[in-house]
Order: sequence, then C-alpha cells, then structure tokens
Amino acid sequence: MASFSKIIKHIPISCVKLIEVRCKNAFVRSRLPGADWVVNQYVGCGFGCPYCYAKFMCRFRSHGVWGTWVEAKINAHELVMKKVPGEVLMSSVSDPYQPVETKMQLTRRVLENMDKSNRLTILTKSPLVLRDVDVLKEFNHVEVGLTINGFSGADRIFEPRTPSHRSRVAALKRLHEEGIKNYAFISPIIPGVVDVERLVSETQDFVDYYWMEMLNIRAAGAYFRRLVKDRHPEALELFVGDKLGSFVKEVRKSIYGVRVRGIVYH
Repeated sequence: MASFSKIIKHIPISCVKLIEVRCKNAFVRSRLPGADWVVNQYVGCGFGCPYCYAKFMCRFRSHGVWGTWVEAKINAHELVMKKVPGEVLMSSVSDPYQPVETKMQLTRRVLENMDKSNRLTILTKSPLVLRDVDVLKEFNHVEVGLTINGFSGADRIFEPRTPSHRSRVAALKRLHEEGIKNYAFISPIIPGVVDVERLVSETQDFVDYYWMEMLNIRAAGAYFRRLVKDRHPEALELFVGDKLGSFVKEVRKSIYGVRVRGIVYH
C-alpha cells in the first residue's frame, strides 16, 4: 500500500476516473448484519478513505488504486422496480453520495424508480443525501445513516476527502427534523482516538439509534496501520490479545441506556 499514500494524496476528487458499466442485477444478497440485500449503483469510492474494508474490490478490478476510480452502473435505476423481501442496504462497497453523484444523480434515479414498499437503509458520509429528502419521504420504510467519528485537525488524514464531521452531524439533525428515521454509524472506532461517549452525547437528541464498528485492523491494511502508529501508537496496543474485548466492554458501559442496534466487532 506504499503507492496508496502517494497517489491518493496528489489526485483531487475532480480527477477520479469514472467507468460506466451495465449490470444484470441491482439487488445482491448480503452477508452484512442487518441487511438481506445490497444495492451498489457505484463500485469504488471517490472519498478514498485509507481504512476502508472495501479496498478488497481492487483485487477484482484493474482500474488502479482505491480512491482513484469509480464504476457507475448506468442502468441500475432500470433494475430496482421490483419488491424484494427483507432489508435492503445502500451501499456496501461504495458511498451512494460520493462526489460523482453530485452531477451524475444515479443514486437519485435509483431511489425514484425503486419500489417504495421496499425496506431501505442508506449509509453515507455525505450531507448530499439531504438533496433527496423529497424522494426518501415516498418510502414506506426508510432509514438514513451517516458515518461519524469526530476526525478533525491532524486526524483528518484518516479521512482526507470526506465532508466534515460538523456537516454530517448537521445532516443527521436535519433528517430528524424532516421526519426521516436516522441512525449514526460510529466508525471506525479506534481506541483512544474516537470518543464514542462524546459522539453519542453530541447527537442523541436527534438520532434514533446507533450502529458502532470497531476498526477492522486487518482489513484496514498496512498503510493505515502505519498512519495510526505514527499518530497514535498507543491505540494499536489495544488490538492485541484480550485488550480490545475489554475496551468494547468499557464502551458499552459508557453509553449504557443508549439505543445501540449493534457493535460490529471484528
């Protein structure tokens, strides 16, 4: 991953390569907790977060380093009109509101065409989701989550291209005000870096529930581990042996009584 740090640093979002493809199916069976189906109208992500587990998609694509390309399934909106049983998640290997969506509006077209009786959950890091509040209100069952972690200052290196923490919290509040069920996805939780108790305190007045995810230290890769080691070497020590389990227990205690749907603990 040595090349990742060099490439992602010098390629602006506007230069991310867009590859248009056609797909045969929009709904794909999911192995993720809380989802029976996933919809990925995009594959790859212009945000290019260096810890993202979805980097594994690069093994199946020859487009280059994670964060430098995005595939857009230009016919996805034509394939989502049917009702599917269970919960549908948008998205699992991309962000549905990454920068390319601003002009392409593929996510919006998918939402417009999707059967409104489907039980839909959206996860994003972008307040751009607010653009589609009008369409979201047409669904019988919809929940919108924003990933928050509080990265700021020098720690923005962990998410160099994403919208600010403040803008994501504001988006959660706006969704609440619009009557759309929302959730905060606190991720990646890095011991000593991400203050879960503070994030909950900051948002609990307007967030319906929380999902939490510990940093997947293995899937994050060697480059991200070096970033953490350089910035917060003490954090890596808590991923050894039983220390992480003890940390998770402390997190649970600190937010006792808060509605947490689940803690993803790799």
